[in-house]
Amino acid sequence: MDLNAADEAYQDQILPHVSRTFALTIPQLPAGLRIPVTNAYLLCRIADTIEDGTTSSAAARLGLLHRFVAVLCGQEEPALLAKDLLPRLSEETLPAERELALNMNRIVRVTARLEARQRAAIQRCIELMCSGMHQFQRTASVRGLPGMSDLDDYCYYVAGVVGEMLTELFCAYSPKVNVQRVALEGLAVSFAQGLQMTNILKDVWDDRQRGACWLPQELFSHYGIDLGQLSVAQQPAGFDAGMQALIAVAHSHLRNALSFTLLIPREETGIRRFCLWAIGMAVLTLRKIQRAPGFTSGSQVKISRTAVAMTQLLSNFAVGNNWLLRRLFDAAAAGLPRAILAAPRPRAPAVLHASPAADYEPEASHALHRSARREGSSGL
Repeated sequence: MDLNAADEAYQDQILPHVSRTFALTIPQLPAGLRIPVTNAYLLCRIADTIEDGTTSSAAARLGLLHRFVAVLCGQEEPALLAKDLLPRLSEETLPAERELALNMNRIVRVTARLEARQRAAIQRCIELMCSGMHQFQRTASVRGLPGMSDLDDYCYYVAGVVGEMLTELFCAYSPKVNVQRVALEGLAVSFAQGLQMTNILKDVWDDRQRGACWLPQELFSHYGIDLGQLSVAQQPAGFDAGMQALIAVAHSHLRNALSFTLLIPREETGIRRFCLWAIGMAVLTLRKIQRAPGFTSGSQVKISRTAVAMTQLLSNFAVGNNWLLRRLFDAAAAGLPRAILAAPRPRAPAVLHASPAADYEPEASHALHRSARREGSSGL
């Protein structure tokens, strides 16, 4: 096996150990997309590990993220970053995440061999993600995010940018998909936000135990709830009302996700399955959350393996029939509230420019704010 094939085989080998959901959905993609999408996800995972898994100060983590962008752009050797990163990983870092960081050179080598259009899309995604998630993680607390617009921004940086990247990869792969570029781009961020908000709602109590809350205080104040004083043991009625309001928003974003998927030509069954499986699992998870007020852990609202298998079976059966796919979505989403979504607004992100990084040293440990933002991508 030559080096190129060995690196690609390593991507396939490590993927199931760092993501359950993407290990299911990525193999559904056509061969021409599996390698770049797997590569992009693993790079996102490394960035997530740098931000969430190191016992370093905010300044030190920012320095490491600068260096990671530089590595991706060919301006620093990945082995040097891996050598500096590994001693800073916390004890809570999963063994597979540690291994992935140690082998980032193999992942970056795959990136370097991708087509220019694919490589540019992935580099843009990682750069925006690194800048945006760092801004939010360094101020994360159990008080939550200030407002709904902050929740939208958070979802954009940790998931929406992935939706934009995948849209570009899909369009670069298929001229027939590219015909729908404008419409797909208009829905890509909403698609990703639907998946991300589902994760946020499912993991609200697990994230809180780690010192983070991604719910908007602006919304919960309307129901008389101070997120900073919230307790899993005592959940006032107003908290469930706020959760129901966010379920409605997530549901509406997932309807946009279905619209995105139906724009993909029927003959691109692999891309459709990739999207449909994620959407179906998210809708069923939302329904479990909606029907379980007072739940205290993500495990209580996790869908069963039988539900996952049924989602796959029905999606595969109906993959080319838009009418039937809409009916299946309506059945899965029965009883979920809906919301009118705010119009998308332009963002001017503070981008991490790849440049020689200073020698940042860790100053103090920080609380791990690990969320499932790209697991189940997360993001797409």
